[in-house]
Amino acid sequence: MTDLYVSLAVLGAAVTLSEALRRTAARLFPGAYWIYLLEAASTFQLCCCTHELKLLGETARLELLVGLTLTYTMTVIHLLTFRGATCNPSGALESVCRGSSTVRAAVVLIACQHQRFGFRCFDPLGGTVLEAAAVELACAFTVQAAAMHVHKVDEKLRAHLIAAVITALVYTGGSISGAVFNPVLAFSVQFPCSGHTYLEYCFVYWLGPVLGVASCILLFEKIIPFLSGKSTIRLDVPTAQKPKTQ
Repeated sequence: MTDLYVSLAVLGAAVTLSEALRRTAARLFPGAYWIYLLEAASTFQLCCCTHELKLLGETARLELLVGLTLTYTMTVIHLLTFRGATCNPSGALESVCRGSSTVRAAVVLIACQHQRFGFRCFDPLGGTVLEAAAVELACAFTVQAAAMHVHKVDEKLRAHLIAAVITALVYTGGSISGAVFNPVLAFSVQFPCSGHTYLEYCFVYWLGPVLGVASCILLFEKIIPFLSGKSTIRLDVPTAQKPKTQ
């Protein structure tokens, strides 16, 4: 239980520090710079908390229910504190495709998202490279689909719905790939691990999620409207927010 209490303190400190950075940046750097600082602070919070949860899971051997409860709770906290930050390159690329962001702005956002810590770990894959990539693709597709349709749910329940979806995916696919489905988070959490080459990790954790998001948008905004004879869904809807914790 001591490990659990220490980890909860670390999680609380990470969220508090990140929130302080967001508020300070809002006061001192209004305008465009605020967006980039928001992205950097929120991504730090996401990566730091996920590292701590991963470390806790590996050392404390938590019961399944406790681990999933922590995943759900931290996901809700992230969604409520990120203030629109995507913390995911897929979200930045989606904004470019929808015309709500420039390529230059997306590149800067992605640069602000990359946070890598020096922790070492062992092989995170519980299956083959192809199996892990398929899991990451399916997870990213599912989260993107939920984010695209969450506006149909009461606003108070949206964060909880997305958190429930992410928690279910972590439970389902975590043993195969870790169920990260976020290229930036994977770069921080999974890439330092031994067991596979850098290109194999890129295939699993970068290509898989990007294809999952792209295929989801293509399905719901192009293929289904075409088959149903309806006009394509407009592309000015807000970019889906997809933070991921473990």
